[in-house]
Amino acid sequence: MSVCVRFAPSPTGRLHLGNARVAVVDWLTARCRGGRFLLRFDDTDRSRIRAEFLDAIREDLDWLGLDRDGEYRQSERGGLYAEAFSRLREAGRVYPCYETPEELAAGRERARRTGRPPRYRRREGAAEAARRREGEMVPHWRFALSGRRIVWRDRIFGRREVSLEEIGDPVIRRTDGSWTYLFASVVDDRDLGITHVIRGEDHLTNTAVQIEMFEALGGDPPVFAHLPLLLGADGKPLAKRGDAPTLADLRGEGVEPRAVLVVLARLGTGRAPGPEDDRVSLCRDFDLGAYGRAPVRLDPREIRRLSARMVRSMSFTEAEPRLRALGLGDIDEAFWLAVRPNLERLEEVVDWWRICREPLSPVRGDPAFLELAAELLPERLADTGEAAAWLARLAAASGRRGRELHRPLRLALTGQEHGPELKHLLPLLGAARARARLRGRRA
Repeated sequence: MSVCVRFAPSPTGRLHLGNARVAVVDWLTARCRGGRFLLRFDDTDRSRIRAEFLDAIREDLDWLGLDRDGEYRQSERGGLYAEAFSRLREAGRVYPCYETPEELAAGRERARRTGRPPRYRRREGAAEAARRREGEMVPHWRFALSGRRIVWRDRIFGRREVSLEEIGDPVIRRTDGSWTYLFASVVDDRDLGITHVIRGEDHLTNTAVQIEMFEALGGDPPVFAHLPLLLGADGKPLAKRGDAPTLADLRGEGVEPRAVLVVLARLGTGRAPGPEDDRVSLCRDFDLGAYGRAPVRLDPREIRRLSARMVRSMSFTEAEPRLRALGLGDIDEAFWLAVRPNLERLEEVVDWWRICREPLSPVRGDPAFLELAAELLPERLADTGEAAAWLARLAAASGRRGRELHRPLRLALTGQEHGPELKHLLPLLGAARARARLRGRRA
């Protein structure tokens, strides 16, 4: 079977890590099996949609490297929904409802007080019939559930069984003529040939209803797989935390998109993400059935830590085009390898380039010691060997070791408390610039 999946966000905000995880697993399901990955915007709820988030979601997916084979918007597919609605109406599977919102709320409250689930079944009292006859109200429309038991096998949660008798008939068309997610999604999945619906655990309760809709429209339902809830490090739902970063936040921090991709792909599989992981390794062992059923915790700091490890293991060949994009085309492999171990983000290399190549006012907190260092400095520092030899002579002459030796030198030479090893940094600075800074001159 040729696989076709869709990622179906609502453009009501930026992508957070929870829905990004669904997108990643959708994309892997398609790409690792030679299938198709579609982007579909579920934008039927006109009151909540904001146009700017369409581009924002596309930008987030591009940043993660999730290429698509097509894009669709539910707001542009109304003709399909109207046709499917007509078929259901002819078959007697939909019906109009004339209750006011207040009456519906009162019915739910009565059910709550008596301990019954707030399910809706077709009914028409005298007041509703009068409104219909007089044309006083525009109805909303509901899908008539059969009340039977629906059984399916979820690719992650296993065998599931739901009695439709316990579920209220769902609204499929609102009073303003717009279509609800439950109905429009089924019509779209049938029309687009979706074979696997992969989404969050919060949609499990919708599945039985949608299976009956698929069958009412004369089609076989797709394979369903529901990913467990994503929790923060504190055990609370990550999507509901106000401090949970969005993809845009992580991108703004300079986090490597591959780190986000790898962490989200590995969550819940029992496989630890590593800095060497990439699309090839993810596809090599990808298995939708490997995801567990238990909620999984994600500390966003794990993504940041993996991102730093990826930067620190990045080859010069991989880094070079990005360095050029930063305006650092003159950086060679020696410079990159010298500063790479101290980077959290690739962009930080700009700071070290400026420290080594642009004038800097030194921090001269130990003048006598720094003057001795300048006197012992050779005319040239061509490589790490010559720099290490100078540090050894200075240690012997001053009797200093460790932090007592290196801290005043580092502050004078770089203005920083931490950084690359001095034996690697000194050849990048050069003897003349190093001597000037040791003697307190801006150089």
